[in-house]
Amino acid sequence: MTTPDSVITPQPATAAASGGTAPGSGPGRLGSLGPVGLVLAGGISVQFGGALAVTLMPRAGALGVVALRLLVAAVVLLLVCRPRLRGHSRTDWGTVVVFGITMAAMNGLFYQAVARIPLGPAVTLEVLGPLALSVFASRRAINLVWAALALAGVFLLGGGGFSGLDPTGAAFALGAGAMWAAYIVFSARTGRRFPQADGLALAMAVGAVLFLPLGIAESGTKLLDPVTLGLGAAVALLSSVLPYTLELLALRRLPASTFAILMSLEPAIAATAGFLILDQALSTAEAAAIALVVAASMGAVRTQVGRGRTKRAALESTGLEG
Repeated sequence: MTTPDSVITPQPATAAASGGTAPGSGPGRLGSLGPVGLVLAGGISVQFGGALAVTLMPRAGALGVVALRLLVAAVVLLLVCRPRLRGHSRTDWGTVVVFGITMAAMNGLFYQAVARIPLGPAVTLEVLGPLALSVFASRRAINLVWAALALAGVFLLGGGGFSGLDPTGAAFALGAGAMWAAYIVFSARTGRRFPQADGLALAMAVGAVLFLPLGIAESGTKLLDPVTLGLGAAVALLSSVLPYTLELLALRRLPASTFAILMSLEPAIAATAGFLILDQALSTAEAAAIALVVAASMGAVRTQVGRGRTKRAALESTGLEG
């Protein structure tokens, strides 16, 4: 069975096949942030976009918001990336279609969750998916420690239990977490098979086509309201275009286990976004939970940096670097 770690290993042929440099290889490109910086920037963007989406739901409904988000994101990415439709194998297309289905399911389930339970607990339950992936995909024992620490913070952020939450909303959040784990795997595979963000643009189009009928069925002409369209476009940029692009670039250089542990920051970011945009105050327990997930993420960063230094030192000693 192929593990996500091996799937994410970059292939040198990617840049050559695209006729240019690999993402992040130029000094002025987003990749100059480093893979960890890309993941953190994407997390901040997606959670503030999620908070904005909650304010939009009374106008367009949960399914309507998802439909707008995916449609606008697909249009923007297709215009910017202009992906080639020829020259791809059946396996390439299969990967991008599954990636699109995964994104649509992840967004749909999560927005159904936040329509029923608060943003912080919803993200807390959702992040269990990436954490489970971290445990199963990890090849280093230390990653299990960071995963356990982050998991403790996740449960503390949820108040030590979730019995007071709407069970349907909690189930939707857990389902979104499973799709999030699948998203990590198929985002990595898509990044290997398509140059730049071409695969992401095509997958977003697949998700938009699949979800648009659901949004129209729930919201109808409400989706054509100018204010709704404007807010939906903002949600799409913050929650889809920017974070998915950053994460796709990061996954080309970051092990799946480390990426999944960094995702444990999402409940803390969501709590901050909820406080600033939705007036959801933090309790002492929630603040302690933030400290735990930050500590876990710092440990993951140190592990990744140390691993990179070890590889560089090995290359230097053998004279293969450069």
